[in-house]
Amino acid sequence: MTEFTGFPQKMRFTPIPNLFFSSVLPRIEDLVELKVTLHVFWALYQRQGYPRFVTFNELLGDAALISGIKGGEGPDDLLRQGLRKAVSRGTLLHLSLERDGEVEDIYFINTEADRRAVAKAESGELKLGGVLRKEQAPVEERPNIFVLYEQNIGLLTPIIAEELKEAESTYPSSWIEDAFREAVGRNKRSWRYIARILERWASEGRGYGEPGRDSKASADKEFLRGYGHSRSRRGR
Repeated sequence: MTEFTGFPQKMRFTPIPNLFFSSVLPRIEDLVELKVTLHVFWALYQRQGYPRFVTFNELLGDAALISGIKGGEGPDDLLRQGLRKAVSRGTLLHLSLERDGEVEDIYFINTEADRRAVAKAESGELKLGGVLRKEQAPVEERPNIFVLYEQNIGLLTPIIAEELKEAESTYPSSWIEDAFREAVGRNKRSWRYIARILERWASEGRGYGEPGRDSKASADKEFLRGYGHSRSRRGR
């Protein structure tokens, strides 16, 4: 590996919003997502005109970017994964265009000006050189308990992973999500606290005595019967 010799006295700079460093960068854990995001900032700063966007094929053809994200998977798969994560995080905006029978994915930085451009493109007011493809809304996928833990508490350990597996097989997924939400709302970011919430709900039920919670209470009673039965079987 050739050692970097340092920056010269005269050079060009790429502006990055301060909010990126305070609100986005601390949350990025995937190195490919980080490299792709920074590269898109750089690439779009070189562009002129309105709106400014970069295509997937342009990114895939950039040797400097691709050489930095090589891994076990193909570079196109890794690039798509990094872009998908950046879009999900809200750093980038994504549209799909159909040009000459081929689909082309294009990406914008999620700024106010680009949000307006995307809205105009979706309404037909702004033409981007192709037919805008309407993407079907993805089916909502509930995050599993490992994702909830890593997003809200921290890195997994083998012992915690075993406890999470047992909890996932014991409690409804909606309970687990709500328990994480309650713990985060109370700034009690620990699995022990969340486990106690779940144990309390399993023994006492959820929402008893609260207005408008009768239907949930009934559903909880049904689950508690099954919960108690499964617990007794495990205790044998």
